[in-house]
Amino acid sequence: MPLVRGLEEVTFAAPVTFLVGENGSGKSTVLEGIAAGMAAVAAGRHQIGHDPTLAAAREFAAGFVFVRRQHARTRMFVRAEDVFGFTQRVGEDMAGLAADVADLATSIPEGYGRHIAMGAVAGQRGALARDYGENPDGRSHGETFLAVLRRRLVAKGLYFLDEPETPLSPTRVLALIALIAERVEQGCQFIIATHSPILLALPGATILLAEDGALREVAWGDLEHVRVTRAFLADPAAVLRKVLG
Repeated sequence: MPLVRGLEEVTFAAPVTFLVGENGSGKSTVLEGIAAGMAAVAAGRHQIGHDPTLAAAREFAAGFVFVRRQHARTRMFVRAEDVFGFTQRVGEDMAGLAADVADLATSIPEGYGRHIAMGAVAGQRGALARDYGENPDGRSHGETFLAVLRRRLVAKGLYFLDEPETPLSPTRVLALIALIAERVEQGCQFIIATHSPILLALPGATILLAEDGALREVAWGDLEHVRVTRAFLADPAAVLRKVLG
């Protein structure tokens, strides 16, 4: 991939940096590779070190040196499509803990020891239920995604988000902007690959455009994503006439 082959050094100094570009430009590959190089935890069914779809990210990470000036309390990589895998894993853990409680009730004689053991296991399940709900898979994709982010984005963390707008309505994208801004105030840093003109408008963010095999900083108003969206909203019929011939 030209972008990866030509990349020598990139600095992320802003609290939020967006990676933007056409499909196939390499922005997600770079994001995944940096997340792998920073040993980020994946909010999905598999961790980065074992996810077969992230083999290229691990190869990318092996070819670079990664330096961070400040220690991050946590490091996490999130792909929107992986969140259901994560909530399924949480649901399976909750079901397993419930089964353990039932097993303890029948396998340990009644008494203080059984009470302590059952209480400890039930407490673990209760903690998951408080964080993700009694039915983690019961909400819409967008609601689940935002709920997981609200729970997992803690202060002073380093976060890699790949196209987080995918499951979200425009109103929910605005809610995501508010959440990111709040976490920035708490010392977090974000690197985000996105196509969303709304998300890209976050004040104070740096935008890096992946184009012609290189990354370069651009202004929001100069992005093709923004120009096309503006033209369509101003006169959708005229744009569709050009597209449909």
